[in-house]
Amino acid sequence: MANRGGMNPDMMKQLQQMQGRIAEAQAKLEETVIKASSGGGAVTVKMNAHPSLQEITINPEVVDPDDVEMLQDLIQAAMNDALEKVRSSQMQQLAGVAGGLNIPGLTS
Repeated sequence: MANRGGMNPDMMKQLQQMQGRIAEAQAKLEETVIKASSGGGAVTVKMNAHPSLQEITINPEVVDPDDVEMLQDLIQAAMNDALEKVRSSQMQQLAGVAGGLNIPGLTS
């Protein structure tokens, strides 16, 4: 008869390993700073993996009062690029957390 009252010791060990990997991944993400730019470096943003904007740099040469739309587009493009890099970094960290674990129902 199966042990209905408690968890399999192997499963507990795997869950503890996963908790350790999650903590490692979170620590790495805390240290991650993503840099992205647009317009050949005209607009550069730095973002952490929370994601939260840490810095934005705008080359004064691209500030044209008659073409604010272009500057807005450059900022949007740099931000979107940074966010995509953050998502990619997060997915890589999460993939590392799940790798190698054999938890019934979660793996095939």
